[in-house]
Amino acid sequence: MLFAQKGYSATTVRDIGQHVGLLGGSLYHYIRSKEALFVKLHETALQAAEDKIRAALEGLVDPWERLSAACRTLLEIQLAPDSLTMPLMNDFRAVPSDVRQQLIVKRDSFEMVFKKLVADLPLEDGIDPGVYRLLLLTLLNNSSLWFRSDKLTVSEVSAQIMTLFRR
Repeated sequence: MLFAQKGYSATTVRDIGQHVGLLGGSLYHYIRSKEALFVKLHETALQAAEDKIRAALEGLVDPWERLSAACRTLLEIQLAPDSLTMPLMNDFRAVPSDVRQQLIVKRDSFEMVFKKLVADLPLEDGIDPGVYRLLLLTLLNNSSLWFRSDKLTVSEVSAQIMTLFRR
């Protein structure tokens, strides 16, 4: 995927056309713009992630088990070698503001899964659920920056994160 390899700014419609075997002008028959393609890829990647997380939650009732399953699944998604979510998220600030606003809509929809999971937790008094959720998602979403597979497995890291966030 070119956006993942080159980044949003460095990827041109000509690059995309060459990658799929079409001339740049012919590509416009299939897509409206580079921006529209980026938004569609972002939406598709986040929807696939949301679907995987929801599947991981099936049959789980305990709020901590549900959050743990969601965190482990998101960590697996973010750290997968073919992950689209990380490269797309890394280009968030590189896209034009109107495109960014479209991305925010889908991101906010995706985050509703975690908002509901955190709302169901028996958190200690004084812990703001919004701050808790944002800290957890920031950690998970940036995992590719710090995760090293020679130290702990994804499941072990996920368990450590849940231990820390449960205290």
